[in-house]
Amino acid sequence: MEVIKRCIDSASLFLDATLGAADKEGNIFASTDDELIGIKDNSVKPFVLSSDDKTIAGGNTYIKVNHDQKLQAVIFIKGADVVSANYLELLASWIDSAMKEKNVEEEGEGFLKNVLLENELPGDIPLKAREYRIPYTYTRQALLLSFKENYTIEVKTIINEILQPDYSFYILGMDEKHLVIILDLGKFESTEELLNEHGEEDDNKELQIINEIPKKLYDGFSEKLQEPDLHIGVGLIVKTLKDIPKSYREASLALTVGKIFESDKKIMRYNKLGLGRLIYQLPPTLCQMFLAEVFEDDTYEQLDAETLLTIDKFFENSLNGSETSRQLFVHRNTLVYRLDKVEKITGLDLRSFDDAVLFKLASMVRKYLESLETDGTFNPTSNRW
Repeated sequence: MEVIKRCIDSASLFLDATLGAADKEGNIFASTDDELIGIKDNSVKPFVLSSDDKTIAGGNTYIKVNHDQKLQAVIFIKGADVVSANYLELLASWIDSAMKEKNVEEEGEGFLKNVLLENELPGDIPLKAREYRIPYTYTRQALLLSFKENYTIEVKTIINEILQPDYSFYILGMDEKHLVIILDLGKFESTEELLNEHGEEDDNKELQIINEIPKKLYDGFSEKLQEPDLHIGVGLIVKTLKDIPKSYREASLALTVGKIFESDKKIMRYNKLGLGRLIYQLPPTLCQMFLAEVFEDDTYEQLDAETLLTIDKFFENSLNGSETSRQLFVHRNTLVYRLDKVEKITGLDLRSFDDAVLFKLASMVRKYLESLETDGTFNPTSNRW
């Protein structure tokens, strides 16, 4: 239906005639005359039941639009002369081509989704990519958009408005709450040198542009939807189509790990996960043993909210006491008192670099275990997961 609507809308720009389309029951759903939309055309149903492909009735010419051996709609033009019939036949051919093109596009999207999910044999990917006119040797990057609620068709429209015409991309729906954007970065001449395995950056302007794309997306959604509950995972750049599943896995891992350790962030990059990526790959039982050694007798639970806020600020300011005091609006002696309190409870002096690292690591491990308990994938009492 949408393809037919688009073709009729486009035809209205250069054809001075009344065109329209109706469903099998005769309900007009598209027309160059807005007053006709929603009206029932009683000439359509008898035509649908007949074996004719074209007919004239009530001063209009009608043609059936078939696709995949099924009747999709009936298009019509006001007029019963030869010229009107020729115009309508041209429109029918246009719609038929557009539907075939949409079919190829949908099949191409299905192929890309299978590539992401590693359901395609590596040897088949170059051949099928050629079939669907998708460049194989092309630098790409996967972005995974995660919505709290089920997304609507409006979301894809917003993405197109934000990224077109500056970027080439594919939008793939993975489920009701996750969309993948495969960015084609072939127009950036030096993409092979932009990011290495460790995500090292330089002053390359193209890299800066690429890094801005996720922020541009989030800002665009914020503008269109006010406060979108959206997180974006960003994978690394890959060189060929068969490698895009790696970038997708990285984007997915970035979301998972980022939500555990940096839940306040909206854009999570695989190459910026730091210690979180390492901790996430450790066995939960090993993490629990480490946590028990650092915080004996559940000493962490004895730290009140005010003390925990102080610790977070102290770490944010790279163990700088003066800056931490200023941001907390407390006297330096108050900060010292609170840090002494932490040392008394936990045995760790956060002013010492080694103890601070140990505390930070243990608190991250604790967050990780809490996330597993919430998901029900780990039971700390039974040491099973």
